[in-house]
Amino acid sequence: MTDAKEQLLRGPAPVPVILASASRARAAMLEQAGLDCIRQPANVDEDEVKRSLRAAGADVASVAQALAVLKAETVSRRQPGALVIGADQMLDCDGVWFDKADGRDGARSTLHALRGRDHRLISAAVVVRDGARIWQHTDSAVLSMRRLTDDYVERYLDSLGEAAWSSVGAYQLEGLGAQLFRRVEGDFFTVLGLPLLPLLDFLRAQRVLAE
Repeated sequence: MTDAKEQLLRGPAPVPVILASASRARAAMLEQAGLDCIRQPANVDEDEVKRSLRAAGADVASVAQALAVLKAETVSRRQPGALVIGADQMLDCDGVWFDKADGRDGARSTLHALRGRDHRLISAAVVVRDGARIWQHTDSAVLSMRRLTDDYVERYLDSLGEAAWSSVGAYQLEGLGAQLFRRVEGDFFTVLGLPLLPLLDFLRAQRVLAE
């Protein structure tokens, strides 16, 4: 970061900020918004947490929140004093929850299931410091996918390659995935996997970013 940019964006508090995630997309969002943070995956068993919470009757937003908290608290225990950001995103289509695809076949199945239908993306974020949750926010967006033909799906997967199974819906709205949709209702950053603007507001209040 250049000196001029640092003076513009950085707040006076030299508090370390850690993203408890392996997500390059979330790290890129924060970096592009001017936040220097360390990416440190929490390595929690997300599938087991989802199964357990769903069996207990939890709704999809509660699961996203719980996973975000678990990731942040796990990393916070080994990073005293740091502001640890945890985040998670869930995709719900008429009560069916979708996970990231396991290869091309899985991405194809996801797109076939979502085409011509509306689905909801729920993105949750929390900030934990010394094991205590000090901020949280959850937002959702509704996306309406076009009625894609089988041939279009195959050509899309050919073009996108492995990136198609790096996101929960087998698309990236900021790129070629925009062509899959006829309507999007909600915040752009929420679709990308992080309620970024409320998080930046909180970090300014914490004097991590300049006001």
